[in-house]
Amino acid sequence: MTTKRTTWARVQMLLIASVFLGPLLVAAVMYYSGALQPEGRTNHGALLQPFVNVAEVLPDSEIGRSADGYWALLYVNEGRCDAGCENSLYTIRQSRKMLGKEMDRLLRVFLHGESVPDTVFLADDHAGLIATQDGELSKLLYNKKPAALATGGYFLMDPLGNLIMYFEPGIDPSDMVEDIKRLLKLSRIG
Repeated sequence: MTTKRTTWARVQMLLIASVFLGPLLVAAVMYYSGALQPEGRTNHGALLQPFVNVAEVLPDSEIGRSADGYWALLYVNEGRCDAGCENSLYTIRQSRKMLGKEMDRLLRVFLHGESVPDTVFLADDHAGLIATQDGELSKLLYNKKPAALATGGYFLMDPLGNLIMYFEPGIDPSDMVEDIKRLLKLSRIG
């Protein structure tokens, strides 16, 4: 036989338990019913799987050697550097500047084709940009780009020489910088 006091003690115990277990139960129901599913992806660029190490695949590549120990943002333009090319160079320059105190960890690389870009333009507007012709690396990057994405974007290479990300040509620079900052923060290298 239960008394009023025992019944009230049981009610209090159930109320206390529901305060702790109730939110967990609601979250589990929402998650498994599909009402609240995490998006699953927080990056703006496309991860390149599997990673390719430039120094291993192309041991004679200048970029594999000169970028050793640095993150590198690569842009490829096989044709003449027209307005679109100049805009892309501006994008990678501004993206690097947006990194703030971390900008010294990132190199900017411009892989051009047969036509040599205007060196005065590069010196005046893009000081510190590595401009080189490397057909084999350009070919590797073209083959590594995800097929579903537009060409003419930007590749991110880690300090070990691994190609890890591709950003589409029309990406908002702040989105690209957000991904790069996250990687720089998590990185114990470069």
